[in-house]
Amino acid sequence: MNASNRDGMRRQVRDALDALARRAPGHAVELRVPPFAAVQLVEGPRHTRGTPGAVVEMDAGTLFALLDGTLTWDAGIHAGRIHASGERSNLSHLFPPR
Repeated sequence: MNASNRDGMRRQVRDALDALARRAPGHAVELRVPPFAAVQLVEGPRHTRGTPGAVVEMDAGTLFALLDGTLTWDAGIHAGRIHASGERSNLSHLFPPR
């Protein structure tokens, strides 16, 4: 991926994560899409140092597939495309049903 494509992908990921954070404001879950961006969302206990109590990680392709409904949360978990741990880490309610 060249620098221009990488910058475009970073903006798309950031925009998508910002939209999710507006839909589920809070600081209980950290949603990571490496190497592009991460955001905190979902109401609940706030972490202030170290690794948060709930972390969800996926690649950009998985994020976009969830957003456009071509992948369900459960299918992403089952396929190992989504790694989720901790309380409140099930974010399926933020994505359209398939």
